[in-house]
Amino acid sequence: MNVKSLLVLGAVGTFSALSLGVASAMDTHLVIKPELKLDPAMVELGKKLYFDPRLSASGVISCNFCHNLSMGGTDNIPTSVGHKWAQGPINAPTVLNAQHQVAQFWDGRAKDLAEQAKGPIENPMEMASTHALAIETIASIPAYRAEFKSVFGDDTVNIDRVADAIAEFEKTLVTPGDRFDQYLMGNKKALTAQELKGYELFKEIGCQSCHTGPRFGGENYTKMGMVEPYPTSNPKLGRFEETGKEEDKMVFKTPILRNIELTYPYFHDGAVWSLPEAVRIMAKHSIGMTLTKEQTADIVAFLKTLTGPQPKVELPILPPSTEMTPTPTPFE
Repeated sequence: MNVKSLLVLGAVGTFSALSLGVASAMDTHLVIKPELKLDPAMVELGKKLYFDPRLSASGVISCNFCHNLSMGGTDNIPTSVGHKWAQGPINAPTVLNAQHQVAQFWDGRAKDLAEQAKGPIENPMEMASTHALAIETIASIPAYRAEFKSVFGDDTVNIDRVADAIAEFEKTLVTPGDRFDQYLMGNKKALTAQELKGYELFKEIGCQSCHTGPRFGGENYTKMGMVEPYPTSNPKLGRFEETGKEEDKMVFKTPILRNIELTYPYFHDGAVWSLPEAVRIMAKHSIGMTLTKEQTADIVAFLKTLTGPQPKVELPILPPSTEMTPTPTPFE
């Protein structure tokens, strides 16, 4: 292990190895656990709203449009398609295991899932509606008002309640039980020799200094290209756009590595389609290390053990619009 790696890892601290008694003393990872305290009625309401394209001006774009639950909770394109085929400015992060992160969005501008859910509705490049129009639409549907009354105690529809319900549903989108979780829980046969080798290398070279915690990310902000600038044509500058601080240029929320083999293309610009290439780029630009082909293959083998059982979500039947429901404007 080199001096740089020792310094990086030493700053992280150790907690999971002591509590789990399984992995080495440098571990900073824990198993993914499902949310336990959820309101079933609110979850069901939130699921309908998550899949309802009527929250958009066009009547076409739902939350699932960019965070497709059939595709790892993302859309598997470099940057998302929005209203009237607008090209989004940044890669869509996965919605899987998104709860309990330091913040939401790459630049951390939303404090939690509920606040995040409000943003795309009124973003002119995404759903291109307004909160007022979205609320008018949902409130015009008696079946929705009945569900709001059941969940909240009265049938008032407002943006906070819509966002809270969507967030409650999103909290169910966890993927516990992958092979790495099985290893952490004591099944030492859950990983192959190559995968274990890749995990040890992942820790040794300092990857876990940023990709830490149960999600292997989402708990901090890191500079994209800490050692060598990352070349990109994407104009987004990360935390700088929120703080205005020069040192926050190219600083982004550390992406989650759980289910990473499903959430291509990679990085904030979605420029890299290959997981081995993404590993090599991160090692070069953020650690200052050139990985061999074998080292890359070992780390990739380990990362694939983080793919968990995908949420089983039954497609909801949405309540029909009424004569009072604002009509969509897909071509305006």
